[in-house]
Amino acid sequence: MTKTETETIEYKKSLAELKEGLISIVAILNKHKHGELWFGIRNDGKAVGLDASEKTLRDISQSIAAHIEPRIYPTVEIVSRDGVACIKVTFKGREAPYFAYGRAYMRVADEDRQISAKELENLILAKNRDLLHWDSETSTVAFEDLDDVKLKRFVERAGLTWDSPANALEKLGVTKEGRLFNAASLFFAKTAPMQLRCAVFATTDSATIIDRHDFDGDMLELIEEAQKYILKNIHIGMRLKGLYREDVPEISSEAMREAIINAFCHRDYRDPDYVQIAVFKNRVEIRSPGGLYDDMTIEKMLHGNVSKRRNPLIANLLRRIQMVEAWGRGMPLILKNAPDVKFREISHIFIASFDRPSFVEEEETVGTTGENTKETPKKRHRTIKETTEETTEETTEETTNKELRTAEKIVIEILAANPVITQKELAVQMGLTEDGVYYHIKKLKAKGVLKHTGATKAGRWEILK
Repeated sequence: MTKTETETIEYKKSLAELKEGLISIVAILNKHKHGELWFGIRNDGKAVGLDASEKTLRDISQSIAAHIEPRIYPTVEIVSRDGVACIKVTFKGREAPYFAYGRAYMRVADEDRQISAKELENLILAKNRDLLHWDSETSTVAFEDLDDVKLKRFVERAGLTWDSPANALEKLGVTKEGRLFNAASLFFAKTAPMQLRCAVFATTDSATIIDRHDFDGDMLELIEEAQKYILKNIHIGMRLKGLYREDVPEISSEAMREAIINAFCHRDYRDPDYVQIAVFKNRVEIRSPGGLYDDMTIEKMLHGNVSKRRNPLIANLLRRIQMVEAWGRGMPLILKNAPDVKFREISHIFIASFDRPSFVEEEETVGTTGENTKETPKKRHRTIKETTEETTEETTEETTNKELRTAEKIVIEILAANPVITQKELAVQMGLTEDGVYYHIKKLKAKGVLKHTGATKAGRWEILK
């Protein structure tokens, strides 16, 4: 047993401090939902004892009932500690905010502080949020607005028997007493209920956008689009598996997909923001609005601690088609396949960041041949061949063929075939934004590979080498 006070244990020397003790109960409940209050022990942990009887225990219980709201039902008992009689009050409750003598308090270390109006508002919002999750609220989408083809495909994938849309929705738990839940609209609505925002940036910050694309669709469609977008914009190596070649992305597909699924499954759907994919030169970020849920922290998450789910109905639907597991093994899977992954939370946005091995910073010698030569950091972009151990040795011809699929080579191929094409037409053909095409053309001009002659709109492109 601890000898000092903690955030969940409070000591009082005598019953003269009963009022302060009740305030401690409320402060602990509002933060931790359970705790202990002892009478007959000094705050340094030394037991001094007190005279206690059954009437004493009743008086404490009655005082708790009279001055703490909502009502709690603690265990009040006489316990011997260090050879003297003490009173132990064990309490718990999940109906925060709790009030003592009409005021709310919060435990901070071993102190009880009266909470502000904003903190009280957050406690009330958290309580109401837990009572009714967004995914199980009544949807504004009507039954006739659902896509039966999507629903049937999902039911078959979940291993259930299809008979009718109404029965299928009931089996999946997304309808009750004629009400359709929000979760159903995310998976089965005819019109795209969600949006995914993706972008590729030219450097390690968001100053220059090379490509930007917004996708509309249901949850399963957007999970696939997110993964495809990342794979399209990172390096892909290869290795031999038996007699066949196998693609090897520079970021683990398993870890990346799990992070994408988590972003959609655990996001806050009351937040109007979107799930975002940001591809930088040195990393890929998967951003989910809402931050971590309940009392979960990044430290707890990394150690595999289980917490309540923000969207239990959505999680259950994904579990039915084996996209998530009931035992919460998603985080261990990510860490196993991408041990260098970084997590952070900024302004209620949870971010999973994966390093790109194709980007490294090295110390290289730069300067003259004199004695004053100094070393300064220079960035060097390595090929995935250098960073993937399993990549087999390739011939010069094979390496050249792989490089031909870069964006700049595609630009050259299109311009060689159609020298009078406009940048706008080129952007449409490549599936990029005009800013993205301009970025690649600017690089090609700087390398002396490309030249434009004639008027801006009526000129033509020349491939110089």
